[in-house]
Amino acid sequence: MGNATNTVIPAPFVFSPSQAWDGNDGSWSTFIIRVGTPEQDFRVLISTAGQETWVPVPEGCIASDPSNCGSLRGVYPFNGAQSSGFQYNQSSTWKLIGLYDLILENQLNYTGNGLYGLDNVGLELQNSGGLNLTGQVVAGIATKDFYLGIFGIGPKPSNFSNFQYPQPSFMHTLKDENKIPSLSYGYTAGASYRIPKLPGSLTLGGYDESRFKSSQVSFQFALDDSKTLSMGIQMITATNTLQGSINIMSAEILSFIDSTVPHIWLPQTVCDRFEQAFGLTYDPTTDLYLVNNTIHNQLLDLNPTVTFALGNTGDPANTVNIALPYGAFDLQATYPIYANLTNYFPIRRAANDTQYTLGRTFLQEAYIIADYERSNFSVNQAIFQSPMPQEQIIAISPLQTVSNTTPNNTTVHSGVHHDLAAGAIAGTSIGAIIFIILLVAFGILFFYRRRRGIQNVHAQAELGAGGEKPPVYAGGELMSEERHEMQSGPIYYEVGAGKTQGLHLMSDDARAQVHELVGDGGLRHEAPGVDVQRIEVPRIALTENTPVAADGSRNFPPLGI
Repeated sequence: MGNATNTVIPAPFVFSPSQAWDGNDGSWSTFIIRVGTPEQDFRVLISTAGQETWVPVPEGCIASDPSNCGSLRGVYPFNGAQSSGFQYNQSSTWKLIGLYDLILENQLNYTGNGLYGLDNVGLELQNSGGLNLTGQVVAGIATKDFYLGIFGIGPKPSNFSNFQYPQPSFMHTLKDENKIPSLSYGYTAGASYRIPKLPGSLTLGGYDESRFKSSQVSFQFALDDSKTLSMGIQMITATNTLQGSINIMSAEILSFIDSTVPHIWLPQTVCDRFEQAFGLTYDPTTDLYLVNNTIHNQLLDLNPTVTFALGNTGDPANTVNIALPYGAFDLQATYPIYANLTNYFPIRRAANDTQYTLGRTFLQEAYIIADYERSNFSVNQAIFQSPMPQEQIIAISPLQTVSNTTPNNTTVHSGVHHDLAAGAIAGTSIGAIIFIILLVAFGILFFYRRRRGIQNVHAQAELGAGGEKPPVYAGGELMSEERHEMQSGPIYYEVGAGKTQGLHLMSDDARAQVHELVGDGGLRHEAPGVDVQRIEVPRIALTENTPVAADGSRNFPPLGI
């Protein structure tokens, strides 16, 4: 018998929240990340749909913005002064990739460009003991469509047209370096409306069992790997509304869970029923549903509850009910969406079925566990108690690893395994021996029969049917097409003679506010296969109306050298 090999499973990483509540479209629990050398700190949101790290850059704060624009966007002071964004030209480990579209939420009409590079990324504040990785994909963003930065927890790599190899995600690198047990996580967005406020919870490589009531239902990942966390919404009901208890939606739709965005995107007919039941007013300028002060006070007194019934079949036994109190929908929007703090109800009209989305609003009351190694996930009702129960971290084991060593203070969950009874084991062993004997006898017979005609077969195989050698299949995995996670496209450059050199980022939205990415003395550019070199970049300006090539590609030409 061979010697058993012990495999040490690392403990999950509990990513502690910042204890701050940020956002211009609601009050959201944020997490602290560190980027660059020396480290610059940011409060960011969690993205269950993305896999990259995005942080604001100074060019996203312009003269008309509030004086504390950087702080409002989650930027901490740097070098003893308040910063307005990631100063990539101050990081000695920054390596430029290029300027690309932020395509993550294009289907929901969130737009903007990102200045992409590789840099060090750490979790939690300096000297906190948080994880730190080198050479991670980082995008500096100026657009206000994404007001705060994001930290993507998906495992997919990022592909760039000017890079030969895909760049691995933060999550996948953690697994590859044995810093977490598996490609999995447990997450809930937290709730500022609860008393006391309860911040979000994120566990990488496992989940916190104290934060939810298990639904006992699991969903398989969708075939579309850009929307893996998809499942059916069977029904939406509401109680204590202005119209009493009503059925808001009864026809099933397929929806995508995405914490990157705040809203819940539904068919317009469903939004119309919400509008009537909650006394909402639609604002066509912002596409938001507003709540006036009178209705707002009524809803606070009534405290309606909206329940989402989730499931991919009509079987009640396989349906998950997630209930949201009115507080989850009682959000306020402010600059630059509205000049003053404005009450709104976070539902949006979906133009088509590709936009059906359950955003952060939903995840305030739901706890999601995603297991990328087994391609399944669960959605569970979040728990709110005062005081909250003690944290109970459960590790999710890797798919094909058996471990005799478990991490301290954690429980390892590796799926369901059924043991065979003693009689079944004995019968299985005897049957296996007989099968092996028959297999060997068949192999000997096949060898002698095949040997007689091998010369003729060999000659035909050499030439093939048409006199040419046939193609050889090496047995590797075939890819249907090259995947481009980050796309960009031809753009119009304006060279400003006699002006300070630097890179100008496109205007962030329909407000046509121009943002600039200004480097000190030029930008670092990494050429494939060579050392990083400092080059001078002429001043350029980008427009929102970036033309698209005939083949549909949006590859930027190289930055000017």
